[in-house]
Amino acid sequence: MLKISLKFAGTLMMLVSLASLVPAQPQNRVYREGGGWAEEIAGSLPAAKNLRVKVDAGSVRIVGGSQQSINYVVRNHAYSSSEDKARREFDSYKISAYVRGDTAWVVGEWQGGRPPSKCSAEFVINAPRQMELVKIETEGGSVSTTGIAGRADAQSGGGSIHLDDIGGAINAETGGGSIDVGSGGGDLNLHTGGGSIEIRAAKGKINAESGGGSVVLISGLQGAVLETGGGSIQVKKCTGTVKATTGGGSIDLGDIGGPAEIETGGGSIRLGSAKGLVRAETGGGSIELNGVPAARAETGAGGIVAKFVASTGERTDSVLETSAGDITVYLASDLAITIRASIELANGHNIRSDFPDIHVRTEGGDYGPKTVSADGRLNGGGPVLKVRTTTGDITFRRTSR
Repeated sequence: MLKISLKFAGTLMMLVSLASLVPAQPQNRVYREGGGWAEEIAGSLPAAKNLRVKVDAGSVRIVGGSQQSINYVVRNHAYSSSEDKARREFDSYKISAYVRGDTAWVVGEWQGGRPPSKCSAEFVINAPRQMELVKIETEGGSVSTTGIAGRADAQSGGGSIHLDDIGGAINAETGGGSIDVGSGGGDLNLHTGGGSIEIRAAKGKINAESGGGSVVLISGLQGAVLETGGGSIQVKKCTGTVKATTGGGSIDLGDIGGPAEIETGGGSIRLGSAKGLVRAETGGGSIELNGVPAARAETGAGGIVAKFVASTGERTDSVLETSAGDITVYLASDLAITIRASIELANGHNIRSDFPDIHVRTEGGDYGPKTVSADGRLNGGGPVLKVRTTTGDITFRRTSR
């Protein structure tokens, strides 16, 4: 009897163990909601390393937490005149949830063609925070993922994407919606066909591209490549190299901890400071560069203001050039630099300087084009700074640092 009891107990324990691996059967109900009908499907899956959500239609929200299982709630909405018709529409959207290998799946598939125009779905999933990968694909709804220690991959046909408190790398792509990233612990690769992009804090490298929306980066700990077809670009602070390109919007960069490449088809450019060479180009806007060791800046028709500071790193030659506009250069009093400046059509314009070592010369008469040029060696000379404008004033100002 004892042997039989022990055998029975072992079998019972095995059955309990196996039962824990089988997902609980989903519970669903249909009820009236406003002018239509709603279906709610709730279920759970055992924990897995990865979570994949792939739906033909609907928004997806995933929240990481301390729980060990994966719990999901799917809410479908149909604006049908009768409950029977609504149920037929609900039955056409097949919801599956299962575990295969080390990946848990939640899938929504429309049976027999495109989803009805007056039907929507929402997927809300609570998952363990320690998941290694969460990947979401939806044909058109919004996506939100928060509180995941691993990587996050989100794709939407056109909805917005929100990601926050992600420990690993982030990949996000949408056909036209906005992308919003709160904090990311790895590299960021973001792409939208036309929406805006905002990144509040990123520890890894950033690659962000929009077809035409604005791009905003609050804080980046490594380099960033930011591109938009026509919107503005703003960076508060970023360590490493920054490359910012827009087809026509303005670019405003704060403190950059490395070199910077800045290009716009026609907007203005402003830079707070940089630790390396700055390249700035605009088709027609103004350029303002503050706290730079070296710069090569060019604008088709705007003014240029540049403030140069001494640098302990490698210094290179600089060029400031505009076709029509004034150029004002601020130079630190201890900066070792060689100056070469010129105004091609100087009638009514001149070169002014706070430095006696910069010598100004004028050529041409009262009845023809007049040119003004200047050169000098400050603090024994150093890398060459070339300053050129076709028509405009050039001014050299002294600063304490």
